[in-house]
Amino acid sequence: MVSHIQVEPDQIRYSGTVAQAIEENEDGVDFHAVLKKDRAVGFFKIDRLFHETYSFARADELGLRAFMIDRDAQGQGYATAAVAALKTYLPAHYPDRCAVMLTVNMQNLGAVRCYRKGGFADTGGIHPDGLAGPQFILRMALTHS
Repeated sequence: MVSHIQVEPDQIRYSGTVAQAIEENEDGVDFHAVLKKDRAVGFFKIDRLFHETYSFARADELGLRAFMIDRDAQGQGYATAAVAALKTYLPAHYPDRCAVMLTVNMQNLGAVRCYRKGGFADTGGIHPDGLAGPQFILRMALTHS
């Protein structure tokens, strides 16, 4: 369902590929698709154990990782819409969690804009050990109905 999703070559260093995400086979990680009607246009991982890897995260917070939109669907608003939808989508699947956190490379300006526009706030923290360099730490409170 998501194996066709590919990002631009220069984005791989930030998000990785769907194949890499699936191959990692990590405990506590769930896969999700971003859908346009019945077709996947994006992919992301939710890390339920994010706090075990990142000391800045709490046990009641999720981690958003490997967020990507297929290169053929980029620039059409899917990324921002998907990020904004997390605020209500995630509580339906993870009712015991109060927030979602992520790290985003400081050089990945398009992603930083997208996450902020979608509702993430900068915590003011910097994660210095990202694979492609230092990263901003962002957080979004989740809306429980």
